[in-house]
Amino acid sequence: MNVLLVGSGGREHALAWKIAQSPKLTRLVCAPGNPGIAKVAELRPVAVTDVEGLVALARDIAADLVVVGPEAALDAGLADALQAAGIACFGPTRLAARIESSKAFAKAFAVRHGLPTARFEVFDNPTEAKAALARFSGPYVVKADGLAAGKGVAIGHHLAQAEDAIDGMLHGRFGAAGARVVIEEFMAGEEASLFALCDGTRAMLFGGAQDHKRLGDGDVGPNTGGMGAYTPAPLLTPEIVASARERLIEPAVRGLKAEGAEFRGVLYAGLMLTAEGPKLVEFNARFGDPECQVLMMRLKSDVLPYLYAAATGDLSRLPEPEWRDESVIAVVLAARGYPESPVAGTVIRGADARFDPHVQVFHAGTALNAAGELVAAGGRVLNLCARGATLQEARDRAYGAIAAIDWPGGFYRRDIGWRSLSASNRA
Repeated sequence: MNVLLVGSGGREHALAWKIAQSPKLTRLVCAPGNPGIAKVAELRPVAVTDVEGLVALARDIAADLVVVGPEAALDAGLADALQAAGIACFGPTRLAARIESSKAFAKAFAVRHGLPTARFEVFDNPTEAKAALARFSGPYVVKADGLAAGKGVAIGHHLAQAEDAIDGMLHGRFGAAGARVVIEEFMAGEEASLFALCDGTRAMLFGGAQDHKRLGDGDVGPNTGGMGAYTPAPLLTPEIVASARERLIEPAVRGLKAEGAEFRGVLYAGLMLTAEGPKLVEFNARFGDPECQVLMMRLKSDVLPYLYAAATGDLSRLPEPEWRDESVIAVVLAARGYPESPVAGTVIRGADARFDPHVQVFHAGTALNAAGELVAAGGRVLNLCARGATLQEARDRAYGAIAAIDWPGGFYRRDIGWRSLSASNRA
């Protein structure tokens, strides 16, 4: 099978690493890729939003399947163009991807289909939005409507903070993505992520994880695209997973199909585990990052048949995926200045060290300079991932591996997995 993988981050490196292990694979091409992905796939310099160029590339390599990693490609209509060209695509159409690309759409969709979620209101006028805060109680949750690389959420513990967030978003901080804001009721509880492969009609659960969105240790600081993750997530008990599937995932797939937006790809449900049961925080129309990295390392089954079956509309012929009886953790190494102004071009040494076989380094935002040295080329730059019999063992291996990385221009959180490990220690 010839496969074109679209993207250049850690999520795509993990997908490439896993797809490359498939006995069904003939050829793997990635556009645009990164230096890590280059070790397992051919790279082509086509941007993720160059829809015409990507369709031409898929035709050129006679792709049997295109796997879309980033949300920007979906929002650009790549799946629609591939569908028109008769090429199977793992990733939903632009219409179906609105479940992620517009938080206002997703919240209204949830109401239409009875999905449990927080009360909300939508605004494009800052004066009206700030006046509406009186109808909510703190902490105040303010979200940019569009795609903001995981950074378009602000939680104001005081009214002034919420007002500042509204002003920032509606006055251009996130460009067009912040042209509208969603104000939500704050939900108390812990967050977790649940994934399901969808073929337009069916949903097959495909693992769960917990990530760390905040920049600093102890979950403080601004929201980021994610500073680390681990799987399995002990909080995702069989009862909670069953409830989320019945009340959120399956109704969402049915609802999208009923609205003429059949969803093929992976549906990522961000959950708040409340006293009343799991509630929807947000939907994403692609794998999370860095959740994908830990899922791919824990997945025992060949991933390629699952991606192809979802893309071609028939998951029914496949068994439930098999998972390793291990924990996996990912620690994100980010460039100094992230998330606001990451410093690019700093040299990274040691990423190719001979690590423990239970450890993988996934490149997220890297490039090669003129001297052939590995350098930072993004905010989140490397993902140090490790497996272990327990989460503690996986964590020790990941942080042990970080010691081999010589990168003064980077930083990382030192407490990934702390909530689960603290709970285990209390038990």
